[in-house]
Amino acid sequence: MSENTYAPSKKKLISITNGRLSLAIVCLVASVALIVFLMACSISFGAADIQLSTVWGLLLSGFDQSLESSVIYDFRLPRAIGAVAIGMFLAVSGAIMQAMTRNPLASPSLMGVSDGAIFAIAISYAFFPGISFSWKVVFSFIGAALGASVLYGIGSLSKGGLTPVKLALAGAAVSGFLGAISSGIALYFELHQEVAMWSAGGVASVQWGSLKLLIPLGLLALVIAIMLSRYFTILNFGEEMATGLGQNVLLIKALGTILVVIMTGAAVSMAGSVGFVGLVIPHIARMIVGTDYRLIIPVSAVLGGVLLSAADLLARTINPPYETPLGAITALIGVPFFLYLARKEGGKSW
Repeated sequence: MSENTYAPSKKKLISITNGRLSLAIVCLVASVALIVFLMACSISFGAADIQLSTVWGLLLSGFDQSLESSVIYDFRLPRAIGAVAIGMFLAVSGAIMQAMTRNPLASPSLMGVSDGAIFAIAISYAFFPGISFSWKVVFSFIGAALGASVLYGIGSLSKGGLTPVKLALAGAAVSGFLGAISSGIALYFELHQEVAMWSAGGVASVQWGSLKLLIPLGLLALVIAIMLSRYFTILNFGEEMATGLGQNVLLIKALGTILVVIMTGAAVSMAGSVGFVGLVIPHIARMIVGTDYRLIIPVSAVLGGVLLSAADLLARTINPPYETPLGAITALIGVPFFLYLARKEGGKSW
């Protein structure tokens, strides 16, 4: 049966957008308020708790030479900002991947994109020790592009395209292969601690230098994604429909892949591998605002910031004074959700 059979009419698509717009606005406002609250808590709570009144006072009046000011400015503030940005980038990357593949199981962590970035970073540690952070970012982007290219290459060779089951298997194979090579490099070159830090995921090491380099790049990709969101909506209803409406499917997919590589590469460069954000958040956004990507992408962005800010706060406070790996916290949410989707969708395409 043709994909167009399931595609809604243009009139229906417009009515969905108008009907969900108020929910999207409420979600955006509430999520931004929650992000501000979680950032304040993240800055306040830690090995040495700082009163919220002190935090707000320093943020509003400016930082001084006190110990509390140094702790907030040098460590906790960049960490809080990084958690929000990383959550936004991963969530929007997952939404774009799901739109392009029409597959509910698509996300950077499951499709080899994150593992490709870590693989390239392991290469940089092994063969180019001492290189600057900027070059590690370049390696991260190259690795993310490699993971995406391998997956889409497998998809192009697969008869009938990538169904959810095929996509999960192909993604697991690509992720496992790149992860195994990264582990082998770590063992051979005695880089266990360095590679393990990237594989576990976390925002403890986020600094102002990385934020100033990567956030503008990621935000630019996010803005472009919002500008292209109407094309992702059409593409999500099938390539036949998109082609029939005069859309250049190959160009849209190429641009979408570039955006995913940029945002995932930026996220991995700052926090390592943080799984399942790009899987869970786009589904929650669709439950709230429907199938229009003009709403899904911005809502996914703010919900991703909320999720990772909350996960980082929980990682720091669940077993003080030790930190739980951030990837473990997101996996507690993501793995059951993944199993639910795999069972629900079965072998069907989206």
